[in-house]
Amino acid sequence: MSTRPPPPTGGLPIRHLPTRRLLLASAVPAVLSVPAWAIPSDSFRGFLNSVRIDAGRAGIRPTTLDSAFAGVEPNQKVLDRDQHQPEFTMTWARYRSLVITEKRILAGRQAVIANRALFQRVEQRYGVNAAPIAGIWGLESSFGTGTGDFRVVEALATLGWEGRRASFFRGELMAALKILDHGDVAPTGMTGSYAGAMGQPQFMPSSYLRYAVDFEGNGRRDIWTSRPDVLGSIANYLAQSGWRPGQTWGQAVSLPPGLDAAGREAKRPLSEWVQAGVRPAGGRWEATSETPTGLVAPDGSGGEVFAVFGNFAAIRRYNPSDFYAIAVGLIGDRVLT
Repeated sequence: MSTRPPPPTGGLPIRHLPTRRLLLASAVPAVLSVPAWAIPSDSFRGFLNSVRIDAGRAGIRPTTLDSAFAGVEPNQKVLDRDQHQPEFTMTWARYRSLVITEKRILAGRQAVIANRALFQRVEQRYGVNAAPIAGIWGLESSFGTGTGDFRVVEALATLGWEGRRASFFRGELMAALKILDHGDVAPTGMTGSYAGAMGQPQFMPSSYLRYAVDFEGNGRRDIWTSRPDVLGSIANYLAQSGWRPGQTWGQAVSLPPGLDAAGREAKRPLSEWVQAGVRPAGGRWEATSETPTGLVAPDGSGGEVFAVFGNFAAIRRYNPSDFYAIAVGLIGDRVLT
């Protein structure tokens, strides 16, 4: 998620990006923020020293730790963003209008054209076509133009020390140190969101260790500046999440009067929904009659409805939000048409 701190329902985090902030339906109540300069430095230094001990036991070299922690201090901007998240509910209609824009679609088409041969090589290796990769790439970092400028080690150290989700962020900090120790990126180049999501795919460090690939073949997994590694890593994430080659994620549909969308988990063969009167909005079905199919109405009765297939679940492994997964699918479809 790639899609990613965990949302209240678990899974991958609702991260720093506008796409994640807009999805937040119930934020953590705001707490009083203490300026970093007013916090006793001994407490933070003690935290870093304990991380050093654990990292050393894990085999991370002292020189790596010295360079990773050089100049690291509690970051007040990180604490402010983590503690004062917006509290509102975003409807699907509003979310769609904000993230599926003509500007984003045009940028996506240009990015696919400029990297057509690369997308083809990625699909040959991982079985994932350009559409979902472009959808994720576009939502996560606007095709590489908005990746975040926080120092990941400092952001994760701040959040791992301040206590609200200390265990999660301490684990991500340890993962970040392993990445640095491997030599994939220098500490100055390891940048991302306030919550530690990194590079153009916005991988959390633990996701990076599982899914990032050296598609360029230079011995480093560079999700910050290498487009081959960026696209290959997104594809690898989807492939390992169960993406099925040659199939799509879903499509918009219309329902007959009296039939309600039962949700993504209430799957039936597509033929049964057809018999019940469900019709494709685009004129033809994008799946076979036996395909297990769920019906999702992200804004409830009276709003848009989507038939979703197996690959919808693979996108949700990147980010466990129906809004996000539908947006990825729609952006990818439009970018490739």
